[in-house]
Amino acid sequence: MTTRIAFLGAGNMAKSLIGGLLASGHPADAIMVSDKLATQAADLQLAGVCWCESNDALLAADLIVLAVKPQQLQAACEALAPKLQQQTKPPLFVSIAAGITTDTLARWLGADYAIVRTMPNTPALIQSGATGLFANAQVTPAQHEQAEQVLRSAGITLWVNKESQLDAVTALSGSGPAYFFLFMEAMVSAGKELGLNQDTAELLTLQTALGAAKMALESDVNLAELRARVTSPNGTTERAIQSFQTAQLEQTVAKAMQAAHQRAQQLSQELGGQA
Repeated sequence: MTTRIAFLGAGNMAKSLIGGLLASGHPADAIMVSDKLATQAADLQLAGVCWCESNDALLAADLIVLAVKPQQLQAACEALAPKLQQQTKPPLFVSIAAGITTDTLARWLGADYAIVRTMPNTPALIQSGATGLFANAQVTPAQHEQAEQVLRSAGITLWVNKESQLDAVTALSGSGPAYFFLFMEAMVSAGKELGLNQDTAELLTLQTALGAAKMALESDVNLAELRARVTSPNGTTERAIQSFQTAQLEQTVAKAMQAAHQRAQQLSQELGGQA
């Protein structure tokens, strides 16, 4: 039987997931969407997705993706709670809101419902994302698969055993795209200082990043071995690597990720403690 999937919120991430689901063959008439901004409706209605005037209508779905901004999520959940408590078979809730724990969501929804909390990243917008998922104790094996089906439409999915590990996912893959953008910016800038023009330096940087990532994904050896294979003794690459290590690149990356991890923990406490 086709899973009926609903989206509470129709922002960029929701549209990406919907696009991925449609591309993978999920029927448009089995996807429901509600958003307070009517301007979000046009493209989705053209795709054949069911646009709902009320969030309550989403409760007919098997799975509801909570895709509103974290600061708006409490009000949205608490508004659903009265109707939700009247249902004999509540839906599975899948949250893509950063920082909101499953316990907090259950409290806002009014009971210990089946909840999957996820941490996607921005490449999900082009179906190249990496998403960490955590399921609370109420989630059944079938619901695990349903949640994974939705997030797989935007890239790879990986389950974590402890919800606290999602803070590490946030620090690594959630914030990670920005780390690579910064490194690529630095490479482009350095290329220009060495005499290349902007377009040449940028294209070489982007293609090199894409090629390195593709090699790493498809290789049967680890990253350290891949690096060793392109680092000839006493060559140019070795000299650059030595410079990075002298500048303590590894320690700098670790310190930055620890800072992101700590901030993720703080945000969970701040958002979960909203009145």
